[in-house]
Amino acid sequence: MRITRWSLLLILAILLVCGSNINWGKEHWRTVLQVDARGYHAYLPALLLDGDPHFSSFDAIERIYTDDPAYVYDYRAMVDGVHINKYFLGTALVQLPLFLAAHGYALMTEQPADGWSKPYVVAVNLSAIASIMLGLWCLAHLLATYGVRDIHVAFTLICFAFGTNLFYYTIVAPGMSHVYSFGLCTAFLYLGRRSALAPRGRHLLMLGAILGLIMLIRPVNGLIVLALPILYEDKDRFMALRSIVRTEPAIAFGATLLTVLLLSLQFLYYHWATGHWIIYSYGEEGFNWSDPHMLDLLWSYRKGLFVYTPITLLACAGLVGLWQRSRRAAMSWLLFFILLTYVLSSWWNWWYGGSFGSRVFVEYLGLFALPFALALTCAPKKWRKALVVCSITLVVVCQIRTYQARYYRIHWSDMNKELYWEEFLRIDRLV
Repeated sequence: MRITRWSLLLILAILLVCGSNINWGKEHWRTVLQVDARGYHAYLPALLLDGDPHFSSFDAIERIYTDDPAYVYDYRAMVDGVHINKYFLGTALVQLPLFLAAHGYALMTEQPADGWSKPYVVAVNLSAIASIMLGLWCLAHLLATYGVRDIHVAFTLICFAFGTNLFYYTIVAPGMSHVYSFGLCTAFLYLGRRSALAPRGRHLLMLGAILGLIMLIRPVNGLIVLALPILYEDKDRFMALRSIVRTEPAIAFGATLLTVLLLSLQFLYYHWATGHWIIYSYGEEGFNWSDPHMLDLLWSYRKGLFVYTPITLLACAGLVGLWQRSRRAAMSWLLFFILLTYVLSSWWNWWYGGSFGSRVFVEYLGLFALPFALALTCAPKKWRKALVVCSITLVVVCQIRTYQARYYRIHWSDMNKELYWEEFLRIDRLV
């Protein structure tokens, strides 16, 4: 996988250059932790540095580090007269290693060691880059198990790193949870594939731990478990895994225990802050199961997946190759995609507020990369050339749109048909 290794190094270099250019210079770092991202990150300074589960320093922090009222966002919820963090703490847990490194740096320099100054924000950006690189590395090895050629693996990694909103959520909005979920969900898929090819007890234990962390970031992402049948191309492989569970029940118990232990961190926090083990911190927000917006989530000018990330639609053409390889896997992919779309589009705010495109699909981009890579491998030569040309074009289009989204030419919430076509590729308005 020599070409793949070089492509990973190239992607890493580009991400570091872009991240440092966009987020680290002058006062740009002050706008990195916005809205939800502030809530995700707030666990670290509040719990580790202040020992305060009620986030009492919220107002002071906002005054110091927010110079624009538009960026002020209260990420707290009120429960029994005390404040708690509205969001789950999994994102903060993933950011923890580099947060500690940033804290050490701040203590040794003149930077404020309060968890919010520039070193900590740079650490968030580096954590996002580490997460995407983990996901891409796992994706490369996942595709290799399907016999995808080295050069096609490398091309797929580049297309999905720069031709989707994964790039936006790594560089422009690195504090959001999606890139961390992408890294872990793709790792989960890779380990699931390894357990399909050669079942091992340690694979199940690792799957259990990763699943717990995935759900600690965003509970709904536990749906990734239902993607496992895609990786088990025939009944025999599934039966081999089931036999391990039957003959070594301690392994299955251990995997389940790891998932529960990681999830319990959230409940421990709730109990510390309020005395209650289980809390629903989203108030009246929830799922409207009888009123899903599936077509809107996929096709609308507001946030449609296929409108703002068309390379995912191109990837669907690769289901033909997956079908030829395993009808069971192809049908499992379609069923999972339909179920996923139904669940995600049933959230009361189906467009998920401020975002670039349909951000809730970012964590599952590895599943789109699989048929995309198989299309490159299996398609006739003339169709492969067309696919490559289309993909390169879509990467360029995505980067232009990312640039537009950074400067709000693509509105973060209120896009419609008229605005979409008025701004379509109008990079001249930003030059």
